[in-house]
Amino acid sequence: MTTGRPRRSRLDLQEGRVELCHGAGGRATRQLIAEVFQAALDNEWLRQGNDHALLPPMQGPLVMTTDAYVVSPLFFPGGDIGRLAVHGTVNDLAMGGAQPLWLSASFIIEEGFALADLQRIADSMGRAAREAAVAVVAGDTKVVERGKGDGVFVSMTGVGCVLPGVHVSGDRARPGDVVLVSGTLGDHGVAVMSGRENLGFDTHIVSDSAALHGLVAAMAARHGPALHCLRDPTRGGLAATLNELACQSGVGIVLDEAALPVRREVAAACELLGLDPLNVANEGKLVAIVAEEAGPGVLASMRSHPLGREAALIGTVVTDAQQLVRMSTGFGGERVVDWLWGEQLPRIC
Repeated sequence: MTTGRPRRSRLDLQEGRVELCHGAGGRATRQLIAEVFQAALDNEWLRQGNDHALLPPMQGPLVMTTDAYVVSPLFFPGGDIGRLAVHGTVNDLAMGGAQPLWLSASFIIEEGFALADLQRIADSMGRAAREAAVAVVAGDTKVVERGKGDGVFVSMTGVGCVLPGVHVSGDRARPGDVVLVSGTLGDHGVAVMSGRENLGFDTHIVSDSAALHGLVAAMAARHGPALHCLRDPTRGGLAATLNELACQSGVGIVLDEAALPVRREVAAACELLGLDPLNVANEGKLVAIVAEEAGPGVLASMRSHPLGREAALIGTVVTDAQQLVRMSTGFGGERVVDWLWGEQLPRIC
């Protein structure tokens, strides 16, 4: 006669599928969490097995952010939704001048989703978190009926501590400031499009998805007080980001078209699809608006970091009651760089 709890076979991570019972809160849920998420994201807080994470006290202001990730396809050249979720959340904290510390992740999974793909996403998320030296300390899993989701959606929240001497905000741009970008524009959007059905084209571009807090720390180490605004140009690209900052600060911005760093492959793909690279999403680039006198020094600090080697000074902040973003073109003219009214590239992040 046998006693004790019945033994359950391990998940079939090669051929198995997510079932509704995996989101019901019982043994199947516990097994999914243990064999997929706990294995991939393991740390001291997750091992406690609570519905919360008890975190140590911090000195200094905290920054908190939350975001949802619905990218299609889930796997694309240079990344996937798991890696993207970590990088996107870490970068939102970094754009607040913070050192990212902790993340939480919520997964909404569609019934029938392949366990192999779920494990691949979780493993990728775990690697990205370890590379960024940030822990996923809490999480949640829900399963929705077949046809009521689209594979996997991820929602992530992050908390970080502001770096000493740094005060950045979207309302701090001042006339005379200079505008810097950390590298080439549009790589992520083109990479996602290249992986999308019926939008395939020959390209060597991969997503620029990366965690930018190390780059921000390098910039802040020598030029912290000179950093006025930081923003990662994700949805809507550089155009939307600069228009947001211009409106927040009540200023205008003038860009130099010749200074904008865009790969030839990205420019060619955008021309083929009728897109403007300035409207295409990035996931591993930042925009910095800094005091004019510090511009060359901040640019040098950016270029000395692996994620800022192609950084460029692309414009200046000006007085403009209309709060417009304009661009000086190669033909000696000027055009308005407006943000889009609708969605140019659906499901890009």
